[in-house]
Amino acid sequence: MAEREPHYAGVPPETLPPVSRHPIHVVLDNFRSAYNVGSAFRTADAAAVAHVHLCGMSAHPPHRKIEKTALGAFDYVPWTYHERVKDCLAALRADGVPIVAIEVADGATPFTDFAWPQPVAVVFGNEVTGINESVLRQCDGVACIPMYGHKNSVNVATAIGVILYGILTCWQQAGPV
Repeated sequence: MAEREPHYAGVPPETLPPVSRHPIHVVLDNFRSAYNVGSAFRTADAAAVAHVHLCGMSAHPPHRKIEKTALGAFDYVPWTYHERVKDCLAALRADGVPIVAIEVADGATPFTDFAWPQPVAVVFGNEVTGINESVLRQCDGVACIPMYGHKNSVNVATAIGVILYGILTCWQQAGPV
């Protein structure tokens, strides 16, 4: 039987072994649901992303609903809260990080065909209204998850997992990550 990795619930972050983080910044813009924020943290930890940026009305720790779905992942993933997404994007741009919106939009490239740069920031928008047009204009590209059913989108927490692992798969196919 394979040995199971340790479960780190309740373990102080400073006592954990270091994690080699992937150069991915996850930007959550005006998320309505704190549960989706918590799920984003959990997935960001699983994918070992560099940073989570919480913007606008997105809930941020400490928050009971985030704690319920994140299961403590916000203690392990670096994160920052920004009142305005434009300030977040300006800081990323100043650091030379390309910014890609994840949105169902005209001209969006399917994420499987997108040339993912390293590093990269991926912007996920509001669960109902998506990414604001003014924010889309600040992005260097737009990628989408192709939809084959009647709905034109998936839950944003699901989209985060699809995109993060899509990026990592793309990078692995190009060589060592």
